[in-house]
Amino acid sequence: MKCKELIVKIEAVYPKTAALERDHVGLLCGRSEKEVQRVFVALDATEAIIQEAIGIGADMLITHHPMFRSGIETITDLDYTGRRLLKLIQHDISYYAIHTNYDVLALSEIVGNVLGLQNQVVLWDTLEQEGEVHGIGRIGELSKPCSIATCCDLVKDKFGLSMVRVIGDLNHVVSKVAIAPGSGRSTIPYALAKRVDLLITGDIGHHDGLDAIDQGLAIIDAGHYSTEYLFMKDMKSFLLEQDSTLEVVAETINHPFKTV
Repeated sequence: MKCKELIVKIEAVYPKTAALERDHVGLLCGRSEKEVQRVFVALDATEAIIQEAIGIGADMLITHHPMFRSGIETITDLDYTGRRLLKLIQHDISYYAIHTNYDVLALSEIVGNVLGLQNQVVLWDTLEQEGEVHGIGRIGELSKPCSIATCCDLVKDKFGLSMVRVIGDLNHVVSKVAIAPGSGRSTIPYALAKRVDLLITGDIGHHDGLDAIDQGLAIIDAGHYSTEYLFMKDMKSFLLEQDSTLEVVAETINHPFKTV
């Protein structure tokens, strides 16, 4: 099928209108008329990922995070982003990003389900579609109250991690938990407003954590990649449901930050 035909199928479920303002989603580079037989799915369009897509002869690269987060004025080999875009163009690989529209409509619920959160509701409402509220993050209840230390063990087990960062009393018992996959510092006010006991997310800074705990919100920082890599498996399954003749290859899970 052509790239534009696959895009129609993707955007029928994950429309670009569901993305947050100023997010760069959709076809960002390449030919819409490109015939697509092999798709490579990854979290980020790094140089290594692009080289891997080239190596397997991918016709299309689909990532969760857009390669650029602001407008670009030139595409040359004089900067990192330009070199990556040039490689994609030279190898005729169409590049598509599905970011906050996927977060809003799928990822938060998927991660909440993996953690076993019950009675899930949206943490940060961003969209109403056909009478249903969608948004960033989910709030849910643990199957039974437990200590923050036990929650840390749950997160490590479910995400395949050897460690997490946490701020809060490890012995404190919690029951109402929020999940915000990726970088969740912007969701802290919503978690506070909805009286959440514990927020599980990534990319929490020093001051974010101190301010949150002083207001009664504990945080487990499981990392940006670790709370979003489920995108790759889910997107692979979704694409094969749209066209079983596609060959879809997902990035091998490879956490960019190592514990040493």
